[in-house]
Amino acid sequence: MSNKKVIKPGATIGILGGGQLGRMMALAGRASGYRFATLDPTEDCPCAQVCDKHVEAGYDNVDGALELAQASDVITYEFENVDANVAAVLEEKSYVPQGSELLRITQNRIREKSTLSSYGIPVAPFLVIESEADAESAVKELGLPAVMKTATGGYDGKGQYVIRKLEEAAVAYRELAKAGTEIIIEQFIPFTVEISVIAARSVSGEIKTFPVAENVHRENILHLSIVPARIEQAIAERAEELAGTIAEKLQVVGLIAVEMFVTEDGHVLVNELAPRPHNSGHYTMDACVTSQFEQHIRAICDLPLGETELLSPVVMVNVLGEHLAPVLDKIEKLPPSAKLHLYGKKDSKPKRKMGHINVLAGSVEAALSKIEQLQIWEQMKEDM
Repeated sequence: MSNKKVIKPGATIGILGGGQLGRMMALAGRASGYRFATLDPTEDCPCAQVCDKHVEAGYDNVDGALELAQASDVITYEFENVDANVAAVLEEKSYVPQGSELLRITQNRIREKSTLSSYGIPVAPFLVIESEADAESAVKELGLPAVMKTATGGYDGKGQYVIRKLEEAAVAYRELAKAGTEIIIEQFIPFTVEISVIAARSVSGEIKTFPVAENVHRENILHLSIVPARIEQAIAERAEELAGTIAEKLQVVGLIAVEMFVTEDGHVLVNELAPRPHNSGHYTMDACVTSQFEQHIRAICDLPLGETELLSPVVMVNVLGEHLAPVLDKIEKLPPSAKLHLYGKKDSKPKRKMGHINVLAGSVEAALSKIEQLQIWEQMKEDM
């Protein structure tokens, strides 16, 4: 099947995965006249609520994948842990411009770090370990503190263990080895700020990057994205350059989110990749000429990429399960420049991402002040 084709409005885009990223992708694409189908095991998942067709099947269900393929002119995904057999079927039976190679790389931290290193992209020093003895040896070589991670399956801080004493290495290895996957140890980077850049690359190879987001995490879950990031211009330019280089080297189609650390001496190190729309890019929905979701649609359909200019300073704040009721209680007190996005999830649970709010203002300090005044999210001053 040809690797280049323009998918025009009116066509059906199939989305593998039915979460909030798929929902926002479909909402963006519907504005341009695209139709959508989604595959997800949950009956009333966020994406299905706004799609023309929902294939209710597990992510490893080949029959479900075939049904999605039959209904779609092009297929994309909203999460990276796609079953290998399903990915193979979709590539054979449908048009999947993103392919499966990028998934294969980003599903595994070892492959991801090794691939980035091979391209000369700066990453934290790391070692692969296979035993408790390896763990202790690696910690001695990399120094303390160090971070031990499972090679696959981790997100929002899961599958990770920060080692602060040598004797913790064996304990951490035994705990993480229960996952039955490879284990990696990385040198702990004493960063001053976490940032991310969303890069887009079309089927034809056009590349554009979005402005750098400064990210604040709580309990390993993204809390705030602040744009423009409060960093030097040279660092911002370096971050965007790295994201563009990664998109080119990996031959990305669609979006790639590049999470990075900035060290005290101004160096930028790449921490993780996500080959899809990303939580730290939600600010683009209200503050940029083109949202990350519209850009993703443009890229996989091989339309010209949209402009990524920032129209206003903005702070994105996540609405987790514990924040949903207070947000709804104070909805009439939200500032007029605040844009509320809820994901349509039925069950509100602590730490579950239920939505986000983009607060636009004349400066990021003003936006942060407006968020603090709502008194929904505690410890704002410490975060800032």
